[in-house]
Amino acid sequence: MNTNTFKPLVFSGVQPTGNLHLGNYLGAIRKFVALQENNDCIYCVVDLHAITAQLVHDDLRGQIRSIAAAFIASGIDPKKHIVFNQSAVPQHAELAWIFNCVARIGWMNRMTQFKDKAGKDRENASLGLLAYPSLMAADILVYRATHVPVGDDQKQHLELARDIAQKFNIDFQEKIRATGTGVDMVVGEEKIHGYFPLVEPLIDGPAPRVMSLRDGTKKMSKSDPSDLSRINLMDDADDIAKKIRKAKTDPEGLPGEIEGLKDRPEADNLVGIYAALADRTKADVLAEFGGQQFSVFKPALADLAVHVLSPISGEMRRLLDDTSHIDAILRDGGERARARAGKVMADVFDIVGFLR
Repeated sequence: MNTNTFKPLVFSGVQPTGNLHLGNYLGAIRKFVALQENNDCIYCVVDLHAITAQLVHDDLRGQIRSIAAAFIASGIDPKKHIVFNQSAVPQHAELAWIFNCVARIGWMNRMTQFKDKAGKDRENASLGLLAYPSLMAADILVYRATHVPVGDDQKQHLELARDIAQKFNIDFQEKIRATGTGVDMVVGEEKIHGYFPLVEPLIDGPAPRVMSLRDGTKKMSKSDPSDLSRINLMDDADDIAKKIRKAKTDPEGLPGEIEGLKDRPEADNLVGIYAALADRTKADVLAEFGGQQFSVFKPALADLAVHVLSPISGEMRRLLDDTSHIDAILRDGGERARARAGKVMADVFDIVGFLR
C-alpha cells in the first residue's frame, strides 16, 4: 500500500497496570522520545485496555498519572505532540464497536495473546479480553495513524488492525467514494478507494529484550511477584544498585565475544541492558569488559543505570507530588485528541449511514 496518500502519523499507547520498569523504558518509551523528533505523534495511556483482564483496580487514576509522568519525565513534549488517556476520548469506544462488527470471531480466536492471558479457563475470560484487539485497531485508526512502534508481542494485533481496515475499506468502498472522504490506494494487486490506512509497523533495529534479573529466560514483568526481578522507573539509586548487585549470574567471567554469551541467559541479559543504556552494541561492551568478573561489571552497570534513570525517576516523583500539572497535560491532550477523533468519527458515521 502507498501510505503517501495519508498524512504520516505515529500512534502508540501504554497500559496503566503495575509499575513501569526498565523493559518498558528501553523497549517503548525511549523509542517514543526519539520518534517525536521527526514525526507527528500521539501517545496514549490506554486505560480502557486496563480493565480487560482486571476489572477492579486499587488506584487506576494513580496508575494513569504514573504512565503520563513517565512519558513527560523521559522527554516527550506534550505541547508539540499529544499525550492523553484513552477514556477521555469516547470515539475510541465508538469506533471499536463498529470494528467489532467488521472483525470476525475467527480472527479474534486466533489471537495468541488472548489464549495466553485467558489460560485454560477461556470460557470465564471477559468479552473485553477477547475483543480488545478490535479496540486496539480503533485506538490507531480513529486518528488514521499510519505507523505504530511495536514489539514482537503486538505484531499479530497490528496485522489484525490492517485486516479490519482493509475489510472496512472494501465493504464500504462505494459509500466512501460517495461521501468524498477516501483516497485511492493499492492493496496487493487491487486498486481500491479506502478510508483507513493499512498501518505499518515501526521497527527501528532490534528492540532490546530486557529479561528478569532473577531468571534470564523470562521477560522483565510488572506482574512478577519478586520486586528484585525488575528495575522500576521509580526506584531510587540504592534500590537500583541493590537489584543489580543481587541479579542472578553464573560463576564464569564475561566473554570477549558475543558467541560466548550463548546458553548464558543472565550474562546475556546484563550485557544487553548495559549496551541499551549506553546506546552501544553488545560487542562494544564485551570489548571493554571481556575477561572481567561480574564483581567488576555489576557496579559499572549499576552506575550507568543510576546515571540514566535517576533524572527520570526524580522528575516522575516531582510530577506525581503535585498531580495538577499532569492532569492539565492529560486534559489538554484529551481535548486535542477528541478534535481529531471527532472528525474521523463524523466521516465514519456518514460512511456507515448513521444519522447525526
